[in-house]
Amino acid sequence: MNLFLGSHQNRLDAKGRVSIPANFRLNLRKEKTTREELSFILRPSHTLPCIEGWPFAIFNKLTAVLDDVNILSTEHNDLATLIYAQAWPIEVDREGRIILPDILKQHANLTNKVTFMGLGTIFQIWEPVAAQKHYESVLKRTKMVILPHAAKAKTEQADQ
Repeated sequence: MNLFLGSHQNRLDAKGRVSIPANFRLNLRKEKTTREELSFILRPSHTLPCIEGWPFAIFNKLTAVLDDVNILSTEHNDLATLIYAQAWPIEVDREGRIILPDILKQHANLTNKVTFMGLGTIFQIWEPVAAQKHYESVLKRTKMVILPHAAKAKTEQADQ
């Protein structure tokens, strides 16, 4: 499986175009099946002020949750709305750029620069200051979770 790794900052031009980081394009190219063009899905995060980038194969896994929900139910309608209503198929041009839809730029408060953050199987597009604050918040939360476990493991090793 190809992974989106690292954080990369790029300029967003006046037409809403931004270059996809080269290693992200490489992953998208490897994921490509029958499509000639490089393409993927962009959607607003439903929990964070950023945009999510989903290769088609991974997006299909996300949508598989709908298979287990009664198609006539309100729950199905709500999930389908959340997943599909603001999802945008995006094509990468010859220069490795995409055009971000206005609704997505507004959701992530994007102006002239963006930060691409790799999250393994997907990636996110952030306003750079918000990206840094988010990363610092995640780092703080994970230290609170990881450090007690690491200390416990160290104590257990010492007891042996």
